[in-house]
Amino acid sequence: MAKELNEDSGFKVSIKTLIGIGAAMATVISMWFMLQADIAEARELPIPPPQDVTRMEFDMKDQMIRNTIMTTQEDVKELKETVRRIEDKLDRR
Repeated sequence: MAKELNEDSGFKVSIKTLIGIGAAMATVISMWFMLQADIAEARELPIPPPQDVTRMEFDMKDQMIRNTIMTTQEDVKELKETVRRIEDKLDRR
């Protein structure tokens, strides 16, 4: 037999259940307001820092690195030549 819902229908809810529902609603509502406050604070806080490296400074550092690589390459060539000489001397003995 199916029950009909009408204005005379009723249901029973314990006080424990009502307190639980109220606590859950209070938790959700407080989380919502805390989230909104955090979002508002986050909108104000991040100020982009000024650009630390200018284009000219970047170009100068890039050129310095390239020069260092070239001088290192020349040093390696000199070391290779020195190693060849040492090997030749050792082979002669």
